[in-house]
Amino acid sequence: MNLSSEKRILVTGGAGFIGSNFLSLMVPRFPHWHFLNVDNLTYAGNLHSLAGIDTLHNYSFSQVDITDADAIQQVFTDYQPDWVIHFAAESHVDRSIVGPKEFIVTNILGTFNLLESCRAIWKDSDGHLFHHVSTDEVYGSLGAEGYFTELTAYDPSSPYSASKAGSDHLVRAYYRTYDLPVKITNCSNNYGPRQFPEKLIPLMILNCLERKPLPVYGDGGNVRDWLHVDDHCEAILTVAQSGRAGETYNVGGNSERTNLIVVRTICQIVAEELGVPTAEIEGLINFVTDRPGHDRRYAIDASKLSNELGWTPKWTFEDGMRNTVRWYLKNMDWVDQVRTGAYRQWLTQNYEDRESS
Repeated sequence: MNLSSEKRILVTGGAGFIGSNFLSLMVPRFPHWHFLNVDNLTYAGNLHSLAGIDTLHNYSFSQVDITDADAIQQVFTDYQPDWVIHFAAESHVDRSIVGPKEFIVTNILGTFNLLESCRAIWKDSDGHLFHHVSTDEVYGSLGAEGYFTELTAYDPSSPYSASKAGSDHLVRAYYRTYDLPVKITNCSNNYGPRQFPEKLIPLMILNCLERKPLPVYGDGGNVRDWLHVDDHCEAILTVAQSGRAGETYNVGGNSERTNLIVVRTICQIVAEELGVPTAEIEGLINFVTDRPGHDRRYAIDASKLSNELGWTPKWTFEDGMRNTVRWYLKNMDWVDQVRTGAYRQWLTQNYEDRESS
C-alpha cells in the first residue's frame, strides 16, 4: 500500500480510550492523511485526550451519535471517507449488567448505521475499508489451558460481550452479502494512558493514590491477557494496511496475569513512585463478591497476526504498567476533569467558543 497517498480516515469514538490513543499516534505520523474524529462525547469521551493533535491541519472533530442514522449518513456524504476505523462502543461489563439496553443500541444499531452509510457511498471496494475493533470477550471463558483463536466459537457471557458479538456478526454479514470491504480485530484487555477511571487498572491506580479500598472480585484469580494500548493501535494500523479483506485477526499482549497479580503489581509500582512501603498500599486490597457471569480466563493466540503480517507486541507487562502509572501521576488534571465535571465546563467554554469563532 502506498503510504504517501492521501486518505480520509473517519474514526468513531476517537475521544475515548483506545480511539484517542490511536489518533494521538497516527495524526502526526501521517500528515498527508486527514482524520475526522466522530464522537458523541458521552461520559467517557474526553476531548482533552486529544491535546497536542487537536490543532493539527489534518485533524477535525464532529460531535455525532452513531445511533442517529440520518446524522451519520450526512457525515459520510459530506466527508466521503476512504477508511472507517470503528472504535465507538459502550464497553464496561459492569454497566452492561445493570443497564444492557444502551449497549445493544450503541454497539449493534450504531454499527449497522455505519455499515449502511458505507454501503451508500462506496460503489466499489477500491481503496475503501471498514475496520471493526472488537474484543476477545465474544469468545466466552477459557479453562486453565488453551487460547482463543480466530476459529473459536462465540460464547459471550455478558450483555456487553453479546452486543459486541452481534456487531461482529453484522460486519461479517455485510462482507458476505454486499462485498463491503471489512476487517475485524478482536483484542485482549487494553491498558495504558487516557483510560476512563471505571476500568480496573486506572481505578486501582487512583484508589492507591487516594488510599481508598482496592476492590478485587471473588478470589482475584480471573485471568486476562493484558495489551498495552500503543501495541493495539499499531496492530490496527498493520491490519488496516496489510490484512486480508473479510478476515479476523486476534490481538494479544502475551501478558497473562490474574487480577490479583495486576493489582499487586500496581501497588508495588505506586509505592515505589511515591516512596512509601509497598505493604502500606497492598493493605488496601479488599476482596468483594464476584460479579455475575464473570469469565474465568481469557488468553489470545495472536499467531495469525504475527505470521501473516509480522506484528508482535513491543511492551512488556511490567514496563507498560509503570508507563501507565506514571502517566496518571503526571496527568491528575485530566483525571479531575473527567471525575468532577470540569471537563464538561471546559467543553462548553472552549470548544463551542472555538467552533463559533
